[in-house]
Amino acid sequence: MRIDIITVVPGLLEGPFAHSILKRAEDKGLAMVRVHNLRDYASGKQKQVDDYAFGGGAGMVMSIEPIAKCIEALKSERDYEEVIYMTPDGQTFDQKMANALSLKGNMIILCGHYKGVDERVRQKFITKEISIGDYVLSGGELAAAVVTDAIIRLIPGVLNDETSALTDSFQDGLLAPPVYTRPADYEGMAVPEVLLSGHQAQIEQWRFEASVRRTKERRPDLLEG
Repeated sequence: MRIDIITVVPGLLEGPFAHSILKRAEDKGLAMVRVHNLRDYASGKQKQVDDYAFGGGAGMVMSIEPIAKCIEALKSERDYEEVIYMTPDGQTFDQKMANALSLKGNMIILCGHYKGVDERVRQKFITKEISIGDYVLSGGELAAAVVTDAIIRLIPGVLNDETSALTDSFQDGLLAPPVYTRPADYEGMAVPEVLLSGHQAQIEQWRFEASVRRTKERRPDLLEG
């Protein structure tokens, strides 16, 4: 998988992809993330990538020309299955979407900024619009990092334990159950006896019931239907 991220603030994305699981994925040759500075595709001495909105109003709008040049340059080198735009009014990102995107090949992610992009960018280039929640960030970079992390960790071989991602919260519509490690007793707080029993069927039943209980307490909306 290759993910190309287009941004006006590339420095915001230097850290997330240089460490931990995402770095391991690239070292293994399982995924590649490349960040592109939109200003490299802008013309003029100032390398301006935004302009005033027609009709007036507060805030600037990302111009279509540099975005088009960047996307077209990338598409001339390889095929892309998705061109994603990170925007507050996109479809809310969830585990189901992460699972689906993890099966894709090459993707472009465009990070929104200012008051957004010229609407013609969305009409001409964008195949999917994603939001990570009902709030507004200063730009789409952090949201793009969240989506990229959620996708890449699902690629077979990225995690050391192949089954780890399958037991995460939301994979089965439930929150994950409580987990424990040594010591078995800490200041009188004991690990549930069933987890020490070695009886795998009983352990799995306990985990399922604990997941349902925790979901009912914390996210009852997940149980609707």
